[in-house]
Order: sequence, then structure tokens, then C-alpha cells
Amino acid sequence: MTERCADDFRPTASWETLRLRAELLRKLREFFHQRGFLEVETPIISADTVVDRHLDPFAIVADRPASVTPAATMFRAVPSRRLPPGAHCPPPTAHCLWLQTSPEFAMKRLLAAGGQAIYQTSRVFRQAEQGALHNPEFTLVEWYRAGDSLDEGIGRTSDLCEALLGRGPAERMSYGEAFARHVGLDPHTARIEDLVAAARQGGSSPPESLLPEDRDGWLDWLLADRVQARLGQGRPLVLYDYPAGQAALARIRPGNPPVAERFELYVSGIELANGYHELLDAGELRRRIARANAQRLADGKPPLPESSRLLAAMEAGLPPAVGVALGFDRLVMLAAGAKTIAEVMAFPWDRA
Repeated sequence: MTERCADDFRPTASWETLRLRAELLRKLREFFHQRGFLEVETPIISADTVVDRHLDPFAIVADRPASVTPAATMFRAVPSRRLPPGAHCPPPTAHCLWLQTSPEFAMKRLLAAGGQAIYQTSRVFRQAEQGALHNPEFTLVEWYRAGDSLDEGIGRTSDLCEALLGRGPAERMSYGEAFARHVGLDPHTARIEDLVAAARQGGSSPPESLLPEDRDGWLDWLLADRVQARLGQGRPLVLYDYPAGQAALARIRPGNPPVAERFELYVSGIELANGYHELLDAGELRRRIARANAQRLADGKPPLPESSRLLAAMEAGLPPAVGVALGFDRLVMLAAGAKTIAEVMAFPWDRA
């Protein structure tokens, strides 16, 4: 056994960092408790999964031979990218469940069932996300408050960031203003040819897989390559009013141009939280899920299930609300001055 293997049992985070992590978790719970939020728990394994072009869940196949009762079901995890094109989950005789990429669907079901202000800290799982800021298994803090406006949701997110990091209240900047300042164009009205030209300036090398007609893809690339590192330097910054094509599960505010009522919190160039003024229309959610699956197929990925209990909850009546998801490991990184996510986890992916 090599020296590296012999030492492989040890955590990658120091005890000092693990104590800081525990203290931040205590403060986070205290923050929500003082504001009347109820801590909840929802399933990590579910028949439903968030359908997003860029999020790849881990599939759990439950083999159920006729001679075996459901209580004796055997589970095995399989990467969803290995599924054959056009199939949701192999084999055809198996029942497919999913490790959750977010507790979003289940928490919205709680809202529809009468929840008012709820939060949870949850372990979530996303394939192909590993690097300085990513680990396939990580901790997500997610909260919802019925009746909140977009402005109230942004304010509460800023308050939480200030309570845990002590860097002052967040500044606010629209997505359009950020692009005007750092890219020199209007992301809502610019021709796609101008987006492509801007992305190729300054020696940048967009991926070859980025298609010329993929407007939102070019906007994502420009945000990551030209804008993000400049956000939240000095004080935290909330970026809001995203292009309508990037609404995900946020509602769209009509106007010229229409914009998604979505925001993200950045600290020192790191995306820390993502929030929505939540979509309430079940029919629109169906259309967005179908569009996301079409994009996944075009990207060479398998589609994900288009039916869910969330759709039933929305049809029953989802109250107006703002929901926010915050990457807790990244927050610990910022508090500890760490350079990689492995420094704030006991056992990251390669030591799990």
C-alpha cells in the first residue's frame, strides 16, 4: 500500500474548519428560527426529479422481480448519462427513482399543502460537477416563504449572507446593467451574432459544442467568462431580472423586454445562491419541462420524467412565494478563506 493510500482515510478539512462549519450551521438555523421558519425534511430519493437542461441527476434503479416483495427491493445507483437515448431509466422492467439535485419539488408540495415559511439543509447530488467549487454530493440550504415579493426575497437573502459572513448588505444590479458594464452590450436585445463576437474577444475559447443559434448558451458563457468574477467584490451583490429564456422555475414579468423574476447572490465572484419568484402555472411548467427535455436530447443527454407530484400540487393551488437555494459548502469556503470545496468537507467525492 502506498503512503497516499495509507493516508486516504483522513478528512480533507481541518478540525478548525469543521468547527467553523458547525458554527455556521448553528447560526443559520438560529437565523431562520428567529424569523418564524419551520425546519423540514423531504426525501433524498424520489420518483420525481427537477428537469433542467444542465442538471444531471443520479438514477436509482429498483429491481423488482415478481418473486421479491417491495420490502426486499434491491437498489443500485446508475449514472443517468449512461441511459440509452430516448429512455428514462434502464432496464425496462425496473422502477426508477432519483437522488435529488434539489429539494425544490418536495418543498413546493409542502407549500401547496399549507406551508407558510419553511427551510431545510439537505444533501443533494449532481453528476459531472467536480472541481474547486463543485462536488457531486453537497449541502444545499433551501427556503420558501409564501406571500413574499421578489424584493422581500432578495432582502432576506442579503440579511442571511450578512448574518453569516458579516460583509455588509448586498448591493443590487440588474442582469442587463452587468452586461452593459462588463461586456458592452444589452443581453436582452443584442443580436446573437453580437453575442458570439463578444464571447470570442480577448482570447476566450467558447466550447465547440456551443451552437451558433443557442442564445442562452452564449449568454451563460459570457456571464461565466466576462462578468461573474467581477461580481460581489468588496460587498456581496445580487444580480436580478434575468433574460426570460433563463427563467427556469421563476415567473416571467411582462414588459419590454420581459424578464425572469430570478436573482443570484454573488460573493467575491462566487455564485452563492439562486432565487425565484416562483412560477405558479402548472401548464407553463409542463411546457418548460418539455422544452428542457428537448434541449437535453439535443445535447446528447437522456430526457427526464415529465410527470411529477409537483404538477398535481400546482394544479391544487401553489401560493405565491419566493424560494431560494444556497450552496452551504461555498458559504463555508468564503468564511474560511478556502480555495477549494474539498477544504471545507470532511470527505469529498474522491474520499467518500
